[in-house]
Amino acid sequence: MERKIPDFSGTWEMKSSENFEELLKVLGVNVMLRKIAVKAASKPLVEITQDGETLSIKTSTTVRTTHITFTVGQEFNESTVDGRPCTSFPRWETDSKISCEQTLQKGEGPKTSWTREITSDSNFTIDYSSQIIVCYPLLIYY
Repeated sequence: MERKIPDFSGTWEMKSSENFEELLKVLGVNVMLRKIAVKAASKPLVEITQDGETLSIKTSTTVRTTHITFTVGQEFNESTVDGRPCTSFPRWETDSKISCEQTLQKGEGPKTSWTREITSDSNFTIDYSSQIIVCYPLLIYY
């Protein structure tokens, strides 16, 4: 039986966020950059287009815009939430949730990962985590 692939497509805005500054602190981001990042990340706009299991995600804040494109089940290069280059491997965790382990391309630091999920109430969630803490931004369809 073929897997029914959820549709992550849409434009999403943040409804709430928990522990983002704490996550950046654990990752070693200095206090000034943390304050700037938290303020900039308070109202990100996330635009997702999807073709099957290939997702293109553009995240725009007042400070920067990031863009990643990946196919579930295939490694790709991106940056951790604190900007370190990494190799990421996204996989289906459930029928509506993608989880992704990140491996630093050089250097050492806390292990990081993220998940993206369409919830039963049609919300879109992103969780960023390190070995120590999880950040929970909740994005709602715009």
